[in-house]
This record gives sequence, structure tokens and C-alpha cells, in this order.
Amino acid sequence: MGGTALAIGGLAIAGTLAFGAAAVGGAGATSQRAAGAADAAALAVADVTSGAVITGDDACAVAERIAAAHRTEVEECRIDGLIATVRVTTAYVGLPVVASARAGPPGAAEDSG
Repeated sequence: MGGTALAIGGLAIAGTLAFGAAAVGGAGATSQRAAGAADAAALAVADVTSGAVITGDDACAVAERIAAAHRTEVEECRIDGLIATVRVTTAYVGLPVVASARAGPPGAAEDSG
């Protein structure tokens, strides 16, 4: 009978650890998805702003479409000269996940700051 209780306890601990590892893994994946969305959206805004990509849409509207494709939402889209800053948000188990990125032509960050 003691061995059964020990085995059940061991299984309970293993199950708890597995659940915790899955939760941490999911949070990490969501964080990386948000970071990728912010990067892609900022690059797109910078490309549209610089004229490298010609589109009939506003640059921040392009960012919103890219963010939506990554299952995130644009929280902020700011253009300062040729530098684009985009912040996106999503949620993981009800908790907000926020990521931001900046993009622009090489050397532009040093010139603006």
C-alpha cells in the first residue's frame, strides 16, 4: 500500500512539472510570435515610408495587416523621419504579451538621436 501511494505521488509531481513546462513553453512561443510580428510590421512600415515598397495603403495600415496575420494587434505605429517603431500586443492565457521593434535605413538611428 505504501508503494502505491509513493507511485501516485510521483505521478502527480511528474504531471505538475509537465504542465508547468508546457505553460512556460507556450508563453515562450507566444512571446516569439509577438516579437516576429513586431519585427515584420516595423520593417514593412520602414519599407513603405522609404518608398522601397509602393502601395496605395498607409504604412501603419500595412503594419496592422501584418500584425493580424501573426494573430497580434498594433498598439502603436510611429514614424519619425524614416524610422518606424511598431508595438504589437497579443494574449497568452489572458495575460498581455507586448513586443516592439524599430526599423529604418542603415545609419538612420544614429542620425536621429
